[in-house]
Amino acid sequence: MESDQTKTSYNTFREAIDDYGDDKGHDLLTDPTSVAEITTKAAKDQSVTHGVKLKEIRESHGFTVEELAQKSGLNADSLKLMEAGEILLPLGQLIKLSKALSLKMSDVIATGTESFTIVRADERQSVTRLGASKQARRGYEYESLAPGKKDRLIEPFIVTLHPSDDDDKSSHDGQEFIFVLDGEMEAFVDDHNAVLKPGDAIYYDSTSIHLVRAYGDKPARILAIIMS
Repeated sequence: MESDQTKTSYNTFREAIDDYGDDKGHDLLTDPTSVAEITTKAAKDQSVTHGVKLKEIRESHGFTVEELAQKSGLNADSLKLMEAGEILLPLGQLIKLSKALSLKMSDVIATGTESFTIVRADERQSVTRLGASKQARRGYEYESLAPGKKDRLIEPFIVTLHPSDDDDKSSHDGQEFIFVLDGEMEAFVDDHNAVLKPGDAIYYDSTSIHLVRAYGDKPARILAIIMS
């Protein structure tokens, strides 16, 4: 039952985040600017939602919503809506919230129950995210590679970066490792930039000012490992 709830909660999280805005401060993988409503199907889900879980953790820490909002830098009204199950927070905001509650990102996104997990190539589920601005091409797709692993210290993804007009560099907590599988990717880290080709890799502190995007007019496919 717990495993079924974990899968349902993770799928609900994946389906609930759709459009991303243009605020600066996070890269494509952790853009916190769009807060989407839970779908009708998700709203009827009987599994424990992120909101219910995070509310219980907040109360166990003795924080009011306003205190947690101040500690995490998030909007108190958004936290109240999340706890009520009316919205789900995007990755970037969940990272901030997990930090404020002394949690790992994996505790919030998908609390795995297995000591190890195997995700077959034909079992990976793709999540498509397109930019909110119709003029700016900011779309990408990602596949989580280990949602069932318990006590995860990293979050591994296969990401397809589509050609993008995005030039907003960002910084946030954590570290990121990227290995280019197909296509070419442009990476900016502080005052440096480089074009990476298949077989190339980059590893940087996410606190550095950075940006990654497809290079040229074709998509780039990458292995991205995030530690927050």
